[in-house]
Amino acid sequence: MSDLDHPRYETAALPYRVAVLCYLWDAQDRLLLLHRRKQPNAGMHSPVGGKVEIAHGESPHECALREVHEETGVALREGEMRLFGMVAERAYAGQHHWLLFLFECTRPVLHSELGATDMDEGQLIWVPTAGVAGIRIPETDRQFMWPQVLRHRGGGLFVLDIDCSVQPHAQQLRESRLPGVTRGA
Repeated sequence: MSDLDHPRYETAALPYRVAVLCYLWDAQDRLLLLHRRKQPNAGMHSPVGGKVEIAHGESPHECALREVHEETGVALREGEMRLFGMVAERAYAGQHHWLLFLFECTRPVLHSELGATDMDEGQLIWVPTAGVAGIRIPETDRQFMWPQVLRHRGGGLFVLDIDCSVQPHAQQLRESRLPGVTRGA
């Protein structure tokens, strides 16, 4: 057994679940979403993504490329995924804390690049960006994350804390760099 296989690297006991969400748009400004069959958020729509394999030392960037390929069949290169958001979500659904890394594809995704659109996890669908807020997405996404995604898409970066342990849920935007805005301007 190598040192990395030691039980101290067991991730189930960590206070955070670490995951990525991957935003892929097509040339018609439609976002690829997964209509989820499994928890968390069964019956809702979310970007493709999944948990970072932190016990194996996987980075969030590596995870984003892996999850996009596993869930969509799209094989992206390193430079085609860009980190544009980090979200710490305290006590989501009263169960877990989440540390989420949000990535966007830096180019339009062709529909022909997709593999199967129906899988065990759910069904992939293209949703016009203007219609995302009108479909069933998690409430914290609707209230807090989606507005920041729209605002920082295409070159920005944001860091957001969401506290689900209080009612109503609270947010704190820790950092915001907008696309096309130069510092000190």
